[in-house]
Amino acid sequence: MCCGDLQSVRAAIEGGAHRVELCEALELDGLTPSEAMMESAIGMGIPVQVLIRVREGDFVYSKDEICKMRNDIRLARKLGAAGVVIGALMPDGSIDEEAIRCMMDEAEGLSVTFHRAFDVCRKPEEALEKIISLGCHRLLTSGQATTAEQGIPMLKKLVEQADGRIIIMPGAGVNPQNASRILEETGALEIHGSLRRNGHTSAELVRATLNNRHFSEQSFTIS
Repeated sequence: MCCGDLQSVRAAIEGGAHRVELCEALELDGLTPSEAMMESAIGMGIPVQVLIRVREGDFVYSKDEICKMRNDIRLARKLGAAGVVIGALMPDGSIDEEAIRCMMDEAEGLSVTFHRAFDVCRKPEEALEKIISLGCHRLLTSGQATTAEQGIPMLKKLVEQADGRIIIMPGAGVNPQNASRILEETGALEIHGSLRRNGHTSAELVRATLNNRHFSEQSFTIS
């Protein structure tokens, strides 16, 4: 579950989510949460992946911004986060390999997800290979579409190209009605959503997504 506040983290746990991506300011597509928020969420006992995004807007970062994100990764690791969620692009839309290497060095020992910066990158097949070579464990993507459901054709291609070398995790617009279809038609085994009601993650919607599927409990992860 993508959780923008502690109420949502509690609801995700109640609903049966396997882990959370923690962020603030979901209305800005998510920013790095505060130290206090990280500490509180991690203390709830569910694996927490911390979003590392220093500002809203594009994913082309200055050296100072990359330094700030490295510091945020160091803090997340110190507080006991299970992983971090990162991404950076060059002005031409390619993957910023130097920035990702810097953040990966800081994230040593943590699970690392490359976030939806991928969905605005150029040459997605080439970008996927770079992300794999950089050592990321997971790619969160809508298949370069507005929603993961619309991006099913590209998501399927990415799953096939990845061939087990990295986890492809569909996200964006996931709900109890379409989660099973996205998983079935793409071959993905993990899925990502906020499942919000009245501005917060809903335990009821999390449970409905877990139950409204054609898979066993072991077959996929909702994150």
